Amino acid sequence: MEQDKVLDVRNLHAVFRIDRKEYEVLHDISFSVHRNETVCVVGESGCGKSVTTLCVMGLLPKNGRITSGSISLNGTDLTGLSAKEVRKFRGKKMGMIFQEPMTALNPLLTVGYQLRENLMLHRGVDKKTASQMALDYLNKVGIANPEQRLKQFPFQLSGGLRQRVLIAMVLSAQPDLLIADEPTTALDVTIQKQVLSLLNHLKKEMSAGIMFITHDLGVVAEIADRIVVLYAGRKVEEGSAQQIFNNPQHPYTIGLMNAVPDVEKDDFVIQPIPGMFPNITEDSPGCRFNPRCAHVNECPLCVTAAPEMIEIEPGHFVACHLRNREAE
Repeated sequence: MEQDKVLDVRNLHAVFRIDRKEYEVLHDISFSVHRNETVCVVGESGCGKSVTTLCVMGLLPKNGRITSGSISLNGTDLTGLSAKEVRKFRGKKMGMIFQEPMTALNPLLTVGYQLRENLMLHRGVDKKTASQMALDYLNKVGIANPEQRLKQFPFQLSGGLRQRVLIAMVLSAQPDLLIADEPTTALDVTIQKQVLSLLNHLKKEMSAGIMFITHDLGVVAEIADRIVVLYAGRKVEEGSAQQIFNNPQHPYTIGLMNAVPDVEKDDFVIQPIPGMFPNITEDSPGCRFNPRCAHVNECPLCVTAAPEMIEIEPGHFVACHLRNREAE
């Protein structure tokens, strides 16, 4: 299985500088993505999902930096490379599908021009070959009348079509890793399901790995092979989709599950997680989730020490003092 590992993130720590002081935004994050596997990174807004993505892509803002840890793509540690060297991997070996394609596509250039430029840059083909390949990739992602679409500008396409164009552009470079940052959030439910089905199909066809960022557990249920749950920049649980949905262990994961409405029941009640998400400027010696946890009074360690990650069953990990105590 090791030879199939596309992405390997180990003990990643990152900080943001605010008013001349640095605050930790990622603390000891570790996970991996294999070929033909979709790993969903989930959590509330501000939990560290997008920052993890920016670290992997080498796109942290100027006030952010990785302080320790490694990010390996096909065995190459990207954290040891210069910005110029990382750019050689970006697009060609790893591609990113953004939440809103209008921010990723140039509104002043036709779809065909942008696809051709991408192919000529990453695949080294001539303009004629790139034009034919652009048609092929639009067909591959299920876009009807591709010849007409190539002549259009992004603003002339619907949100679903723009997202398919962006997927086609990313796939045309034949990357080993696809990073999807909430790519279905701005789409209606019908188009959302089509895009998820497309990604599942293309993952197998290309033998690629997908790192999928989302807060939507409905989307996670559709696409995930493995799930990484983040809270306040820390990994609190990881396991297969079946393990997380059937046997969630961390109180935060359980809270996320309970906050999803069950539309099959007439009398369903949404159970929000009480309390507020912590600010990155707040320092806490204990579990970051303890101010919102219903079990905090059952374990004094929750407010004095950060819990360590333990394996409660093969492939299922959790960082919770209460669970650690039960496992002893």
